[in-house]
Amino acid sequence: MNGNGSMDRRDFLRKTGAAAAGLALARAAFAEGGMDPRAGRGNPEGETPAKTEHVVLVAFAGGVRSRETVQTPSNVPNLMRIAEGGVVLPNVRAANLGHYGAALAIFTGTPDARGIRENYRGPNPTLFEYARKQKGLSAQDVWLSTADGAQTVNFSYGLHKDYGAKYGANLIGSDGLFNAEFRDVLSKFGQPRLPDEEESKRLDRLAAAMDRKALAAAEDRRFANDPDQARRLQKFILEELTGGTANITGPGSGDAKAIRIAGNILRTFRPKVVGVVLGNADVAHGSYNAYVDVIRRNDSELGRLWEFVQADAELRNSTSIFVLPEFGRDKNLNQRNGLDHGDGSEELTRVACVAAGPEIPAGKTYEKMVDSVDIAPTIAQLLGVRTEHAQGKPIRAMLKA
Repeated sequence: MNGNGSMDRRDFLRKTGAAAAGLALARAAFAEGGMDPRAGRGNPEGETPAKTEHVVLVAFAGGVRSRETVQTPSNVPNLMRIAEGGVVLPNVRAANLGHYGAALAIFTGTPDARGIRENYRGPNPTLFEYARKQKGLSAQDVWLSTADGAQTVNFSYGLHKDYGAKYGANLIGSDGLFNAEFRDVLSKFGQPRLPDEEESKRLDRLAAAMDRKALAAAEDRRFANDPDQARRLQKFILEELTGGTANITGPGSGDAKAIRIAGNILRTFRPKVVGVVLGNADVAHGSYNAYVDVIRRNDSELGRLWEFVQADAELRNSTSIFVLPEFGRDKNLNQRNGLDHGDGSEELTRVACVAAGPEIPAGKTYEKMVDSVDIAPTIAQLLGVRTEHAQGKPIRAMLKA
């Protein structure tokens, strides 16, 4: 173990009893995909050091134990690939035991208890608001993709008097525009890979069908009135509806769509911040097997997102990704052969965060206990903004000096 509380990847995996499986899976993934997540992240002499210009923050919410993720690499081979190119924090203390409040804390850096049915915005600014206000970003630079649910709209901004709606994230729900019914209506548009002239005609038809009153009422006038950005949004919608996202079905489909949409937003708009809120793992209450299936499916989509970033010359050296649950699960199965979240065990209150990016060391594990509210301030530091109302602090030891 290093003096700052870090140990190398091999020591960590040996301690968890998963060294051989984890390294074998990671190497197999590299060999099969022909891609090392650290490829392109070097800094040849004379070149400008790689720097974080884009952040993807995934709240792997719904209650996910480390036992089924970093402690069982066979469930999450893609997450382990990301970990090989970055840092694992196995000792992250969850903010509280309510899904909504604990997930919200990841984005605000402040613990805020919320009941299971409470549906109102928090009093603290989110990472999206800090970034937009302090960096002068417009709406197309900050996005939030969710697995839906009434509470998810509240993650886009809080009610602090100095921030609020005008600095909020663009919110897009996986079952909003991209539900099966809307897909069927627009199926006549065909496949999105079309000649430029023909694609332009189809975009014109799509624009004519959009709700102009809703666009006119948009809070962010810079976005609503920018023809170029509006065109890109129309193209994004067309590609999503005809490119397969709407066809994702089955257990965990909401989460899978949210991750897929986030990746396509990153590809289309090149935003500074993309947040993703998952939630389908909460099926664990009734079925342990279904819960594991959701984890595996989400891992597959995270791998797809990571590979896209690594294959993009611009994003590869400028994108940081953070993945962590809002809290874990009970230590033991319930009577339904599922997992609840209320026993107060370490498996519930302690989760693991995986992070990788140009300013994050590769192949390290930081063992020191940190808090989930420290994640937003850490990301803010990468972006060069302050989280002055957050209780969490940046985890400087997990970043390159």
